[in-house]
Amino acid sequence: MEIIYFKEIESTQKYLLNNLKPNICIWSDYQTNGIGSRGRDWQGIRGNLFFSFSLKKSDNVPLQSLSIYYMYQLKQLLNSYGSKVKFKWPNDLYFKNKVAGIITNLKNGIIIVGIGLNTKYSNGFDKLDVDIDNETILKDYFKLVSQNKSWNEVFEEYKNEFYQTKDEFNLSKAILNEDGSITINKERIYSLR
Repeated sequence: MEIIYFKEIESTQKYLLNNLKPNICIWSDYQTNGIGSRGRDWQGIRGNLFFSFSLKKSDNVPLQSLSIYYMYQLKQLLNSYGSKVKFKWPNDLYFKNKVAGIITNLKNGIIIVGIGLNTKYSNGFDKLDVDIDNETILKDYFKLVSQNKSWNEVFEEYKNEFYQTKDEFNLSKAILNEDGSITINKERIYSLR
């Protein structure tokens, strides 16, 4: 993975969508116009961690489960530092409020994953509860991701947490399906990409 740093960028996700190549990570301490899920902006404060990376699509992870797969691994990494963050289905990390979000896109067979993590500051949300340098998080994250864990391995670990925390996130009636979707009142709901 080639890692390229920008002190400031409009959006790491937009940069990769416009400069499409696999195995590149763009990261910054500040985005002027970040992208969030469902067409929302991701507003962050200078000094936090914003990054997007691109990979060739593989059959290792169901397409609709990419957000769960990559965000849960970030959650595991942060927990290894001593953080108490929890994963909120389908694509956020929380304490009492959101501390991180993820968005995934597919373009021409290349997956683009974008993550915003409040490592230092919050803006009405939470910030990370441990003090770790942004660059350290990024390098450790890619070491973890490069292990190419199977979807089943990540999903089994995630499934245990989902059932322990679902009441906290108003998902008490949800049933988690093997592809990462949930079923509530017989309606199947897929994670957002």
